Amino acid sequence: MEIRYSQQLRKIAFYIDTIVKGFDLNNLDNYPIIANALNQYASTLHEWAVNTAGRIMMDVALRDQKTWLIYAKDISKGVQHEIRNTPIGATYQQLLDEQVNLIKSLPLESAQRVQNLATKAVIGGGRTKEIVDMVMETGPVANSRANTIARTEISRAQTSFTQARAEHLGSEGYIWRTSKDTDVRHSHQEMDGKFVRWDSPPTLDNMTGHAGCFPNCRCYAEPVVPEDY
Repeated sequence: MEIRYSQQLRKIAFYIDTIVKGFDLNNLDNYPIIANALNQYASTLHEWAVNTAGRIMMDVALRDQKTWLIYAKDISKGVQHEIRNTPIGATYQQLLDEQVNLIKSLPLESAQRVQNLATKAVIGGGRTKEIVDMVMETGPVANSRANTIARTEISRAQTSFTQARAEHLGSEGYIWRTSKDTDVRHSHQEMDGKFVRWDSPPTLDNMTGHAGCFPNCRCYAEPVVPEDY
């Protein structure tokens, strides 16, 4: 799903690159026009963003449900019924709204980048070639941002749906688990194996969130369900 989402978001980065490079970048008068074109592009993305993000978020929700049912196969049918019927509508809608905003942010951030570089060229006296080179990188920057969004948001969505189902079963928290390799951040290594309450996400590296909700985080939440289940 991360790969699929990344592929979709990189399409936007491609169009951003096409828009930027469709102008004579040596003419600074074109920069406001480029920024305006990128802003207009963002305004056309809403329906596409809703459809694309909606399919991805629903797939994440279904995979989360399937995972729960695999682990719950030896538990009572009542619990399996609760898992299947967890009210995840609010979680889905919140995630969808956030994804739409993130998707539209790709051309909006690119437009702001071009505007900032134009200002730097006029006010800061930057060399034209240096400014042009940086504007040329707008597409690749958007492409990198697209990959980060896909990686982070799929993981965050998984945690959000897991939390919704866990809390529906009376869970108060989870055990933080890492991917246990050399790429795990030190602050996340220190969280490995610790119990975290759903209503009290930790603050790590000046960011607050649950396992899997940080940028490029590959950690995950292992729910602690009451023994009654």
